[in-house]
Amino acid sequence: MAHDFDEQYWQKHWHEAPNTEPGAGSASEPNPYLVREIGSLSPGTALDAGCGEGSEAIWLASRGWQVMAVDISADAIARASDRAAARIAEDGLPRDLQWLRADLTVWDPGTQFDLVTTHYAHPSTSQLAFYERLSGWVAVGGTLFIVGHLHTAGHGHDPPEEASVTLTDITAGLDSDRWEFVTAEEHVRTFTAPGGDDVSLHDVVVSATRLA
Repeated sequence: MAHDFDEQYWQKHWHEAPNTEPGAGSASEPNPYLVREIGSLSPGTALDAGCGEGSEAIWLASRGWQVMAVDISADAIARASDRAAARIAEDGLPRDLQWLRADLTVWDPGTQFDLVTTHYAHPSTSQLAFYERLSGWVAVGGTLFIVGHLHTAGHGHDPPEEASVTLTDITAGLDSDRWEFVTAEEHVRTFTAPGGDDVSLHDVVVSATRLA
C-alpha cells in the first residue's frame, strides 16, 4: 500500500507509536552509523532533518554541535524536546539545541550547515528529491550524511517501496565535481524490536563532503 508521508500520516504515526520504533534505534541511543561516521568530525552547525524523537540531535548536541532539529510531526518534536530537557537536568546536555516543527519539503532554513543529516526520514516527495533538497543546505566543506532504507526485495523489515532507495541512485544524484564521497555503503544490521523480536534492516549509508 502506498503512503503519502504527509503531516497527517506522521502526526498519527508519532501519536500512536511507542518510544522505540523499528529502524530508528532505541529512544535513547543514536543511530550507530552516525556515531561511527560523524564522531570524529569537529563540531559545528548541524541540521537533523526528520529528527523524530531526537536521539541523533541530542547525541550531536552532547558532542558540541549547534543543532537545529526539524520534524513535520508536533508529537515527535514534543517527545524530543522532553527528552532533551531531561538530559539537560540529568547531565548538563548543552542547551544549543533548537527544535522546530516544519515540512522539510517546503521549509527553507535560510542558511547552510556544517552537517546535514537524516535517518530514515520519508517525505511526501520522492526520497531522491528530498536528498537533493537537503544537499543544498550543506556549506562548502561540510558533510551530508544519509541513512536510508535500501531498496531490495525480501528483507525482514520491508519499508514501502516509495520509502526506499538504492545506493547507486543516491550517489548518482550528487555531482562528483561538487561532492567527495567519504562513505557509500550498504549494510545489514539486526536489532531487537520492542516486542522482543530480532529485526534485520538493509540500510544504505552515504557520507559526502561538499567541495564547491
